[in-house]
Amino acid sequence: MSASPREIVRNNVKEKLARGEVVSSITVRLVRSIEIARIAKTAGFDSLYVDVEHSSLSLETTSQICIAALEIGVAPFVRVPSTRPEHVSRALDGGALGVIAPHIRSAAEAREVVASAKYPPFGERSMGGALPHLQYRSFPAAEANAAMNEATMVVVQFETADAIDKADEIAAVEGVDMVLMGTNDLLADMGLAGQYEHERVREAYSRTIAACRKHGKHVGVGGLATRPKLAAEFVKMGARYVSTGTDLAFLLAESTARAKQVQEMALR
Repeated sequence: MSASPREIVRNNVKEKLARGEVVSSITVRLVRSIEIARIAKTAGFDSLYVDVEHSSLSLETTSQICIAALEIGVAPFVRVPSTRPEHVSRALDGGALGVIAPHIRSAAEAREVVASAKYPPFGERSMGGALPHLQYRSFPAAEANAAMNEATMVVVQFETADAIDKADEIAAVEGVDMVLMGTNDLLADMGLAGQYEHERVREAYSRTIAACRKHGKHVGVGGLATRPKLAAEFVKMGARYVSTGTDLAFLLAESTARAKQVQEMALR
């Protein structure tokens, strides 16, 4: 018997979040080939997200990485450069299982992202033919659309004090799955750039986690790669997705450590 669309397209992140488990993610900004998907899998990451907002990665490269991740069970997301429908739908058509929408400030903006990411009756996403998520197989539209709607995640980013103030109404938007905190931009917006331990950071996470818990949504920790203890504090509070850092940062950190190691050998 042939597999159904729901059996083919699986989102391990969505499944783990539903079980209350903590999800790990690596951000792709530097590597432009599919090896990064295999590295993420070997390292033990549940997810990767290709950051098209803050990199020069092309749509074609992004799609190749997403498809490679799909095939090995690493959930691929894309942080889109804007929330315009053409950015959202093209990222999803290319192989992403979800979009991370930056700079969301209101429920109306969140609803626009949902509309672009979901097929009718939950949204307005246009059908573009066979999808990599479904192995390019043809299925009745109703079955394929329902499976894709179920698997596709909409993640909105809170990066301003305005967003925190509207956390409850944004989290209430049907179709939003998770709020990812953009801690660095949030601090900059508050006039507290770099002050990770400031009490307003804890307050922002506390308010967002409470709002998401109220509406059955999830919270992600972002921008705290250099503050693992603080990230762990927010996980204990209820956050369930942790963005651990970028491929560039990991490569540079290990390269710097190795170079220093050799320099110290010469001094002994």
